[in-house]
Amino acid sequence: MKREEKQQIIDELTVLFGTEQNYYLADASGLNAAQVSDLRRLCFSKGIQLKVAKNTLISKALQAQTADLSSVDSILKGPTAIFISDDMKAPAKLILDFRKKKTKPELKAAIIGGTDVFIGDNQLETLTKLKTKNELIGEVIGLLQSPAKNVISALQANGGQKIAGLVKTLQSRGE
Repeated sequence: MKREEKQQIIDELTVLFGTEQNYYLADASGLNAAQVSDLRRLCFSKGIQLKVAKNTLISKALQAQTADLSSVDSILKGPTAIFISDDMKAPAKLILDFRKKKTKPELKAAIIGGTDVFIGDNQLETLTKLKTKNELIGEVIGLLQSPAKNVISALQANGGQKIAGLVKTLQSRGE
């Protein structure tokens, strides 16, 4: 491969890593052509991009990022497939689903949100359980609303009798 071709791939990966927030690096070695084709088809159906590049090119593209991703360099050995998705959980779920039939791909690392690094295949289960920012905001809002809902439902439980008693008590204190 010529130097210009390598630089073109590095530039393409640098732009990809700079614009996409979630990408997974996995070892897909040992898969035959039919299995790779099945994996690509599955990725396409789930809206996940799949790219394969040499580790040195991936490393140079990662080094161009503003976030410190130097910990990823140590795991870049052997063939590396890159799974890119807007949904941070989708590649992890896809890898687990595909591995029900095969032993690969095996997760090397996942970069979530452009900065959070998960290293090792043992992180797949954790990655499938991560909550998005919107899910976390929804949970916090639900927790904040819960006490108010409990008070309102308790007050409404006896057809307004408690409210009338509460108003009468407050009036007697004010006199």
